[in-house]
Amino acid sequence: MPRLWPAPASLRWKIAALAAVTACLVAAAVGVLVHLWTARDIRSRTEGEALNSLYSAMDVHRRTGTLADGAELDPSELPDAMRDPADSARHTAYDGRVQGNLGPSVWAAQRTGGAGSPVLAVRVNMGPRLHDLRRLDVTMAVASLVAVAATTPVAVYGAGLVARRLRRVSQTAGRISTGDLDARTGPVNGRDEVAEIAATVDLMADSLSRRLRSERRFTADVAHELRTPVGGLLAAADLLPPGETEDLLRARVRDLRGLVEDLLEISRLDAGAEQPVRVPVPLGAVVREAVARTGLDTEVTVAEETRTEETRTEETRAENPRAENPRTVETDPRRLERIVGNLVVNAHRHGAAPVRVVVEGRTVVVRDHGPGFPEELLREGPRRFHTGAAERGSGHGLGLTIALGQAGLLGAELRLDNAPDGGAVATVRLPA
Repeated sequence: MPRLWPAPASLRWKIAALAAVTACLVAAAVGVLVHLWTARDIRSRTEGEALNSLYSAMDVHRRTGTLADGAELDPSELPDAMRDPADSARHTAYDGRVQGNLGPSVWAAQRTGGAGSPVLAVRVNMGPRLHDLRRLDVTMAVASLVAVAATTPVAVYGAGLVARRLRRVSQTAGRISTGDLDARTGPVNGRDEVAEIAATVDLMADSLSRRLRSERRFTADVAHELRTPVGGLLAAADLLPPGETEDLLRARVRDLRGLVEDLLEISRLDAGAEQPVRVPVPLGAVVREAVARTGLDTEVTVAEETRTEETRTEETRAENPRAENPRTVETDPRRLERIVGNLVVNAHRHGAAPVRVVVEGRTVVVRDHGPGFPEELLREGPRRFHTGAAERGSGHGLGLTIALGQAGLLGAELRLDNAPDGGAVATVRLPA
């Protein structure tokens, strides 16, 4: 079931978060710059206004001897730096004191005459303008939040477009890794890096498909070509006089025929030419038959058979005479025998006695007491003509490969593990 929301760590949310953080940083930077520029402009205009007021007040004072435009002579609030100017030029100073609604302010001062004459000063209140600056800051903050709120969904949507394209490529690569050689991403909108990745994955899939099909065709052709001469060798071995040579030759020819049959089976599995024929069968009986066909000394335990008959009383049978037998499964018995037989032979050939087979419910477990499966096999799975570590014995390495292919055909799960106390454990779980 697809998720309505992507995972928090997905590329979509990472891009959206990056866009939101970038928008916040840009808004903060613009807000700081606007605040600094506006504050400097307010102070500059206030200083200009104070100097103009001082000029007018000085002109009135010199002509009429009165004070105008709020001018004062030697006011007590005048900053100390302006009380005793060295010359009669006009000076301004910033006063950050706040008294009620008055302040911060800008003072403009000038001596009315020569040295020792009174200082005429004019004070211009910056409070209303700074209040406007605070309102501008709030407006900028609200606008930034609105911009971030509007940008984030757009970023999520845009990132989702990229993420969907990447997810499509990822799904194609996943299908190829599971064996679907016909999986392709197909045309991807755009000419960016995602489109290049999709095209590269498709080219890789084409090349891999050609190589695998070539190898499978070669394996099938070799197996088919060898089948006839091997059959002739087996017939010729029957004509030899009894003796040690005849027994040795017959055994080697039988091994060669088994190898050819295994190669043919693998080629059919690879080509998808095999189809299971499912019928209801008693699982315990099928497993016992498969073990018996190997001719190897193997202990078979069916869990249902070890339970007491008290759990299935005559009253229960009478109440539900058509109750399903828990030991009955619907599967292809021939392929199931092939899987179990290969696992048992593999356990005897590469492991050590005792080899035990346990059937419980829809699960079949084959265990030996040898060195266990090699770590490489557990990590990468069985490989053809590869038997793993030397202590696992000899063989052509097709048994587990065939068992895995047949299990996949039946929809069963084949799991390979090592027991904590030593030995290899192969578990087959049939589907419900």
